[in-house]
Amino acid sequence: MFSSVKKIIQDAKKGKIFILVDDKNRENEGDLVIPAAKIDHKKINFMATHGRGLICLAIDKKKAKALNLSLMPSRNSSRLQTAFTISIEARKGVTTGISAKDRAHTIKTAIKKNVKAKDISTPGHIFPLVAKDGGVLERAGHTEASVDIAKLAGCGPSGVICEIMNTDGSMAKGRHLLNYANKFNLNIAR
Repeated sequence: MFSSVKKIIQDAKKGKIFILVDDKNRENEGDLVIPAAKIDHKKINFMATHGRGLICLAIDKKKAKALNLSLMPSRNSSRLQTAFTISIEARKGVTTGISAKDRAHTIKTAIKKNVKAKDISTPGHIFPLVAKDGGVLERAGHTEASVDIAKLAGCGPSGVICEIMNTDGSMAKGRHLLNYANKFNLNIAR
């Protein structure tokens, strides 16, 4: 069964991963979500191992500007207009960048209050997504929902998201997402 938004915000405050499912008429897919301020290497490893999708850092336009991140591509022709920027890596404190520890460090570096573009390098192993200023009221996507929930939880305007794939490589939907949520004891909301 689906959880209330209030319960999801409580999970966000506690640093517990939760699942957000978008509209049936959109992707109708579920993402693992956590405020970026609550990320650590164990949560990155869970997302990589059990989510299996691309691990992305959802940020607001202000952060994208501070990091000097341009959209990739400059003319977005994707069906859902997902605002990917060029991928990033922390400039210091990482090895190859792909380990769970390195990816968590990159995220923590990118969301620092006074971060500068010189603190990151490109390309890298974290994929930033820029949320619309109006949040889910402007675009009903996982990017905006993760940023909105992180803000409501008092965790700042950034979230980490990862699509949930089935073991056969297909996207988890419907009852598969509910079973997944039960298996890992995660709250799920639409």
